[in-house]
Amino acid sequence: MLAGASRDDWVLSQITNKPYGYPIAVRLESSSFAVGSLRVTSFARPAKLFTANRGLIVTQVGTLRRRPLEQVIDSVLDLLRKSLTV
Repeated sequence: MLAGASRDDWVLSQITNKPYGYPIAVRLESSSFAVGSLRVTSFARPAKLFTANRGLIVTQVGTLRRRPLEQVIDSVLDLLRKSLTV
């Protein structure tokens, strides 16, 4: 979860086990998590954002530590800022 929106909606980033050569993908390893983990090293894709209602989320496998979460958020913000210069 990147942020709570409203009415139990969350802003989320896609996480995949392949970086797809995407330069702003944030690597997530076991040490990236304060609680829980993913089965394999994975990558948050800041350009793949979506919202979902809490009721659609079946389970939460972990919680990122502060620094990896900040890296994902910073990557999203950098992406948005770059669109201002286009």
